[in-house]
Order: sequence, then C-alpha cells, then structure tokens
Amino acid sequence: MKYNHQETEQKWQSKWEEKWDDLYSAKDDSQKPKYYILVEFPYPSGEGLHMGHPRSYVALDILARKRRMQGFNVLYPMGWDAFGLPAENFAIKTGQHPRVTTEKNIATFKRQLKSIGLSFDWSREVNTTDPAYYKWTQWLFLQFLKHDLAYKAKMPINWCVSCKIGLANEEVVDGRCERCGGAVEKRDKEQWMLRITKYADKLLAGLDKVDYLPRVRKQQEDWIGRSEGITIRYDIDNIDEKVEVFTTRPDTNFGATFIALAPDSAFVRDHLDLIPEKEKVSMYIKESAGKSDIERVAEGRKKTGVFTGLYAINQLTDKKMPIYVADFVLGTVGTGAVVGVPGHDLRDFEFAQVFGIEVLRVVVGPDGDQSPITKPEQVQEEAGTMINSVFLNGLNIHDAMQKIMDYIERKGWGKRVTNYKLRDWVFSRQRYWGEPIPVIHCEACGIVPVPDKDLPVKLPEVEKYEPTDTGESPLAKISEWVNVKCPKCGKDAKRETDVMPNWAGSSWYFLRYIDPKNDQSFADKEKLKYWMPIDWYNGGMEHTTLHLLYSRFWNNFFYDIGLVPTSEPYAKRTSHGLILAEDGEKMSKSRGNVINPDDIIAEYGADTLRCYEMFIGPFDQPVPWDSKGVIGVRRFLEKVFGLADKVGEIENEQLVRAIHKTIKKVTEDIEAMKYNTAFSQMMICANEFSTTDSIPKDLFEMFLKVLSPFAPHLTEELWEKSGHQESITKQSWPKYDVEFVEDSEIDLVVQINGKVRDTITVPAGLKDEDLQARAMASEKISKLIEGKEIKKVIVARGRIVNIVV
Repeated sequence: MKYNHQETEQKWQSKWEEKWDDLYSAKDDSQKPKYYILVEFPYPSGEGLHMGHPRSYVALDILARKRRMQGFNVLYPMGWDAFGLPAENFAIKTGQHPRVTTEKNIATFKRQLKSIGLSFDWSREVNTTDPAYYKWTQWLFLQFLKHDLAYKAKMPINWCVSCKIGLANEEVVDGRCERCGGAVEKRDKEQWMLRITKYADKLLAGLDKVDYLPRVRKQQEDWIGRSEGITIRYDIDNIDEKVEVFTTRPDTNFGATFIALAPDSAFVRDHLDLIPEKEKVSMYIKESAGKSDIERVAEGRKKTGVFTGLYAINQLTDKKMPIYVADFVLGTVGTGAVVGVPGHDLRDFEFAQVFGIEVLRVVVGPDGDQSPITKPEQVQEEAGTMINSVFLNGLNIHDAMQKIMDYIERKGWGKRVTNYKLRDWVFSRQRYWGEPIPVIHCEACGIVPVPDKDLPVKLPEVEKYEPTDTGESPLAKISEWVNVKCPKCGKDAKRETDVMPNWAGSSWYFLRYIDPKNDQSFADKEKLKYWMPIDWYNGGMEHTTLHLLYSRFWNNFFYDIGLVPTSEPYAKRTSHGLILAEDGEKMSKSRGNVINPDDIIAEYGADTLRCYEMFIGPFDQPVPWDSKGVIGVRRFLEKVFGLADKVGEIENEQLVRAIHKTIKKVTEDIEAMKYNTAFSQMMICANEFSTTDSIPKDLFEMFLKVLSPFAPHLTEELWEKSGHQESITKQSWPKYDVEFVEDSEIDLVVQINGKVRDTITVPAGLKDEDLQARAMASEKISKLIEGKEIKKVIVARGRIVNIVV
C-alpha cells in the first residue's frame, strides 16, 4: 500500500485530541521524575507560522517524546505572547480591534501547530492578553513597586515621529523605526523604570549555576558589561572646569591623546555654552539623536565626531588633549566620557585615524615591536610590557595597572570604581495594546498602587488606537476610565495611562504554565517547587540577550522575596539557527521567497516537514531550504512504511547490529541536539533493513520507537498495524547492547609509503602487532614489499597500517 499522509495524520491527530486527550498532559501529582521543557511562545501575527517556528518546536518535541518514553513526567506547554505594537499598528491600519485580530491569529497558529503533530500540553495554554493572565502581570509589577525596584523618571527616549510612540533601543534600526521605517528622534519623557541594575552582579553570578551555550553566556555578560577600573578627572585648559572619564586601562594613560564625550552626556548638556564650537556640537547632537545606542556602538561602524574647541590636560605628560563629541560614546555608560589611547584600543585608533590625532605607543607586545603604530593590526590591546611610561616602564600591563591606580588615587585625581553597561529598564510605552500599569496618581498621596482586590485593571474598549501628538497613550483620552477616586484618601485622582512593554508578559510566562488556572495567586508554591527550574529552554539567538536577561531578572527578584523556589529559572538554554530561503537569503514576503508550512504539510505531510527540518543541517546553524531534500525525506518515510511488509521472524545478526548502533546514535545525538546526524543514522538503518527479505519483528519495533519522536504519525500507524492498542509514546525508550554496537569485523586500510595499496577485512579488536601481521600477510602487499627494506610500520587509529619502505 502507498503511504497516505493526509489520511494517517488526520486519523492520529484526532485520536490524540479526542480519545487520548491526556496523552501529553503533565501531571502535578506524578511519582515520576519531572522534566520541564520550554520553547519561546510566539507572537501570533496575521501571517501565521513561518518555517523558523517548527524548527525549534519540533526539536524540543522530539526531546519531550523521548523523555516520556524514558519514564519522565514531562511538561511541554505552549501559549501566546500577544500584546505589542504590531497588533496595534494593524488595528490602526484596518480599523479592527486588536483583540479581534489577536483571537483570529491565535486560532490560525493553534491549527497550524496541531497539524505538525506537536505534543504540547494544551490544557496549560496561556495568553498574555487575557485579563486572567495580565492580572498577575500587574500584581507582579506592584511587587517591584513595593520593593522600590519600580520608579518613574524623566529621561531621553527613542521617539518614532510616525508611530508617535517611544521605542526601546532594539526597536531602532539604522536610526529608523523597526516597524514603520520612519524617522526616530530623542525626546525627554517621564517613563516607568525597573531597577535591573540592582541585580547586575546577581545576574552575572547566576551564570555559574546554569548550563548555557558559551555564546549565550557571553551575550549575557556583554550586555551587563561589568568592568573594574578608575575614574580620572582632567583639568580643562583656559576654563575652570574638569572632565571626568572612566577607564579600565589606566596603565596606558601615558599614551592618552584625546577625550571623547557622548552627545547625550551630562557634561555636554551642562556645559554647552562654554564650548567654543557650540553650533557644530549642537548640530552633531541633533544628528546623533536619530541613532540607537546599539547602532552607535556597532563594531566596524565608521567613527564620527566633532571637535569642541576645548583641550584637557594629561597630568602625567602635561600634554593638551583635544576634546571631541563622538557618538560611539554613550551618555548612559560610565561618566559619558572616555579618554582616547589610540595605540592600545582599536576603537580609539579608528577615531584617531579619521581626525588625524597623534598615536603613541606605550606597550610593547610579545613580538618586541616598538615601531610607530600606523595599522589596526599593530594596536596592542591584550598583553605586553610598558614602555615610554616613566615609572611604569618594564612592568607588565597588569602590574602597571595597579601601580598607576594607586598613584592616581594618591594624587587625588580619581578613584577605583566598578561600572556596568547595563542601564535601568525603560518599562512603559505610550500606546493602547498593552497591560495597563496598575497605579493611580493622587495630588495628595502621590503614586498609589491599585489594591489587589481591584486587579486586573482591564483595558477599556476604544474606537481609536492612534497615539496622541503629545506623546500620551490613547488611554489618556478616555476620561471615564482615567478619572477615579484615590484608593488611599478617596479624593479625585487619575489612572496611569502608560502601558507595559511587550517584554512584560514574556518575563514570567514560564511560571504561569505551572498553574495556569489559579485565580488566587500567580502560581501555587508547591507546584512551583515541583516543576522549577525549567530543565531545558530553547529559542532563537535574537532572544538570548534581552528576553533572557529580563526574565532572569524577574525570577531572581521573585526568589529574593520568596515567591519562587529557585533564583535561576532555566537550568539549560540552547538556541537554533534560522531557516533561510533556497537562495540563502532570509525568507520575507518582499523577496517573494517565503515557504508556507501549510503547503509542505499538504503536499508531503507533517512527518516530512518535521524530519526535514531536523535533517536540513546542524541545528544551531542557519541553513537554506532545499526542495529536493524535502522529497528525499518523503521517500525515506515511504520506504519505512514499505518495510512493514517485510516483518517476519528470521534472525539476522547484521540487522541486530544495525538497530543497536542506531539506538545508541539517536539516543546520544538527541541529547547533543545533533538531529541531522541522528536522522542520517536512521536512514542508514532503514537501508540495511531494505537489503533483506525478512526483518525480525522485535528489531523493526525498536526502530519504530527511535523514529517515533521524529515521525509520530507514521510510527503510530505502523505500531498499530503491528498489533498494539496503546500509543507508541507510552512505550519505553529502547536501550542498546554494547556487544552489538561494536563491529565484529573492520576494514583495515594498508598503505605503502602513505599510498593506499589494499583494504582487507579483519576481526575487530586486534592489537597493533596483530594488525601489522595481517597487513604484511596480504597477498597484494607481500608482493609489493618483496625484496625491499622495511624501515618502520605505523598503525593509526586501529584501522590504518602504513608500511614505510
């Protein structure tokens, strides 16, 4: 019979949902060991699933299915991160309420996810836009407020002129709004902030408790940006002012030749009238306001700046150092000013090259080169010995650093400090579609939290969602919602009209999955104690910085106030690469290269999609789609379907070895996320099976078990045809026998002077001297070496013998 994927997949999806509806449900009271597997919940856009979604979901679904078969109580949930600017923009464009479009999009996403055969526990589904959910987002925000980790402050923000909304740094690309492409400028606005900086050291220390990919850990460390150094105050020539810089490399200060100030620094703001080149500086400040912090510090970006007309005095050398305003310096980092040492900092060197600033060498590297520094590769940053530095000469940079910091502190020019790149989190947005911030402003009482009994503060129904020209949220126009009585004194008061950012609901959703229907607390403590921490979390590389940091911050804080049992939420964090279009470009509608998962499922089947997305290439790397590869995977599944007709009782040691090797390989590769090589091994095994007329039933069923996490529909069908009434998911994961994993024979390659001259079959496990003897006894080799002097015989890796004559 030909494999009919439409009929088979519909049959089993219906059975999983209707007859075996608790097959994938996690049990809070199970005696089995728990295993909590998490994937990032999606934003349900109107476009539906793209090819990147299934890659992560299927990979962790394979893990979840394997863990169930290994005897674990598995929690593998799914939900919707549905608040945010895209839904609001769509509402403005179409006139449809974002709640209506969100519900419609969720229905589409859910249908698509079920069509892939993912074993999510749908009984725990969450939706960040559900008042029953965001009631607890609001309650958790109030805990930050209660512990002085939430506050309101005026600060410069990125403002999209077109969307009329404040943007986070990550929402600004090349100085323009990520969503609409419009111009972005800096505006001072009052914003709600969260004191994430208070947790900088805890977030760094927590990385030692978890299993994160090295690059993920580095992203966390770099974003927090802890650095130990010293502040130095320099006199400014001809004016009675000082400029203070922070540096982690004071050892190089004898080579300092300029000062760079951030356009948004306090010094520039407070001393603009003292700057001789005030007009040029003002114009540069305006230009810089349209660039995000991420863009300004991007590696390799051409350095820009403007000379202020001022000079600072280097106390160590008495040299005048020109002071520039340059946007590669951020006003929110350190003091907003840096001292430029172009001989020993690549960023400073690039700036000096643009502006013709002197480059001095004060460190000589291991190569001993003391020539003038004129090329980037000569810049000595990491190690070396001090030269041209008076009392530091001859010291290595580490000893020199301590000596110069002692000297600067003794002279009263500065002091040692620890600095961070991390800034407090801007936590409010002036829009409609978000969680209302649950506070009330009272002239008599100030900021008053909404009482717990009045939560959730629900979003009111509105006809227009457009942000206001004043920069206020559209909610500010709804007087009957805004005007309330103060819960504290009973006088007239007003609600906060800003809403939370789209990061809010995703910063704690993993906790709500544990107890999604609880209306008395955000989650039951005993259930939290059972399920946390999450054993394995996978998501996109784009979310391994901010989302990961924000959610770790929330969880660390909740731990400190006794709400959760572990300080770190994720024991393990991995990530996956993008699936690109066949042309190697990113899939996008504008390029016309998008491949719809629905189309692949309709033509080739869900199991084909699942298996191909695992087979396509290394899981953590970006890989291009290949339609021919899809067809190849489909043919493999058809081959497996046909193998069922060969099932018999004739024993075959070759097949025994093939299945045990496969069990070992697939078992280990799933844990290492080497899904492509696991699938390749199953293809090899299927090919072995296809060479015989009879496949022992027990071996074929072992094969179905290891294939089942990859192709659940096909394997359920063949498992049933084999006479079983229970789901294959309820079977035990097969174990391999070491005896059959090792080959009984190997192919021994025999070389003469490095050239292959023969290949012979010998028993596995022979000692080197026995391998030599077998090689020399080969009829072909004995003739070739006859009468020649044998200088030596080399055995390599137990599989190659090289005879040197």
